Amino acid sequence: MKYQRTIQDFISEYADADTNRLRLMNIQADFDVAWAILQIEARKKIRHKLPDWAANPNLVFPSLLSTEQCSSEQTARYKQRLIQSGDLADLTGGLGIDTCYLAQKATQVVYVERMAEYCQAARSNFKWLGADNITVVEDDSTHFIQYCNRCFDTLYIDPARRGSGNKRIFALDECEPNVVALMPQLLRHGRRIVVKVSPMADISAILTLLPEVGEVHVVSVRNECKELLLVINSDTSTQEMATTIHCVDMDAAGRESTFTFRLDEERQLPHSAPCDTVARYLYEPNSSILKAGAYKSVAAAYGVDKLQINSHLYTSDCYLPDFPGRKFEVVEVIDFNAKSLKTVGKQYPRINLSTRNFPLTANELQKRLKCKDGGEFYLFATTLADNRKMLIITRKAINA
Repeated sequence: MKYQRTIQDFISEYADADTNRLRLMNIQADFDVAWAILQIEARKKIRHKLPDWAANPNLVFPSLLSTEQCSSEQTARYKQRLIQSGDLADLTGGLGIDTCYLAQKATQVVYVERMAEYCQAARSNFKWLGADNITVVEDDSTHFIQYCNRCFDTLYIDPARRGSGNKRIFALDECEPNVVALMPQLLRHGRRIVVKVSPMADISAILTLLPEVGEVHVVSVRNECKELLLVINSDTSTQEMATTIHCVDMDAAGRESTFTFRLDEERQLPHSAPCDTVARYLYEPNSSILKAGAYKSVAAAYGVDKLQINSHLYTSDCYLPDFPGRKFEVVEVIDFNAKSLKTVGKQYPRINLSTRNFPLTANELQKRLKCKDGGEFYLFATTLADNRKMLIITRKAINA
């Protein structure tokens, strides 16, 4: 099969095609068909998290991995708040999403990337995007910072979190480059250091390795934790106990829910006595708060009672519309036993089910209840302070 038109026509015509089938069609053209198919696959992968880039026919993507590892537009915009105005170096450029958005605030930006094909794509993309304040440097980040003869207002680094065999890595000191080992160099060449780490990383472990961290930003999109961002200022001697943690959740419309707490204060707060009854409203903190471990701080800030120390569900008689998380009105509370297994499934054949500190998983309980997902009701299976196993039937609170 001979394709007679341009590569742009090909990408547009087959934008929604099955790329595996395209490869089997043995298409002949005056351009690299395999490269064109890669561009189609890349655009499919970023269609939701980078809609502007996906829709721009002039942009190129060096690999599928670059589209999987890059930031979304929402999280890239959030990072703009963390940098200082002035000169910036992105030491792990990759696809260049963060570089591009950071360049909208910074004066001059240096994009550092060791892979030649990524640098080539970045030069082209930055030109098409009108980002004329970015200089592309093909170099290893460790080599670049060691031999750098200038100081930047901000250094941004997102170490690779893939090991041998493409295995995911979560420990900060096992990523490439090793930010812990590189930190003395970073502090010498940057007034502010912003580090992106795995959302699966342990925050306490990170702060043990890097006690200089003054801020941790836990960023979620639609209640899914996406990024952990560390902020270090080289002109301060902030210690771990003074670390401020910002828990941010963005919804599909771009609205934000933010909760900020101090790590030392969370540790010093006493555990409030868990309640043994479920009040009129039930609250589930968003994923950023749960990731950050602000269990006592959020209870103290909003005056809610915790059902049980390990459940992370909260309750109150008064409705709290500003609570940072999901808010529910309690319909009924049922003891978990053989009888309730038979009746609840019949009464609520479709229900959104989750378990918290409960002996059964959500899938196991769903099979026992013989119900399906969906509907207006939400079931939380949990354990109360007196160890009673309960099924809490709820619906979304008004205005929630």
